Amino acid sequence: MIQPVPCSVLIVDDHPEFRSAARALLEAAGFDVVGEAGDGASALTEVARLHPRLVLLDIQLPDVDGFEVAARLADGSDPPAVVLVSARTQSSYRRRLSGAAVLGFIPKGELSGEALTALRI
Repeated sequence: MIQPVPCSVLIVDDHPEFRSAARALLEAAGFDVVGEAGDGASALTEVARLHPRLVLLDIQLPDVDGFEVAARLADGSDPPAVVLVSARTQSSYRRRLSGAAVLGFIPKGELSGEALTALRI
């Protein structure tokens, strides 16, 4: 039986502690975390370099917000799926999420491999 290829993930968040925790959680769930970035500019660079299938993207970054990063990624030739995360609730971003080029949103406190898989990545 052929084993499925793990989904490659880039984690983008300005808090190293969250990146570390998310990496451990996702790797334990079978995801292949290929890199991390701490801001929007680095995220764009790392996506071009690593070509992940999925970008786990914090909304509140120090240089440009996650919605803008997601829009720029969507304009690329082979864009990754983007899942936005935030310490805030989904209702805080309801309007912006409805028109965003993203697969979905997960509150940081609810992040899990199962939550990502449920978004049909």
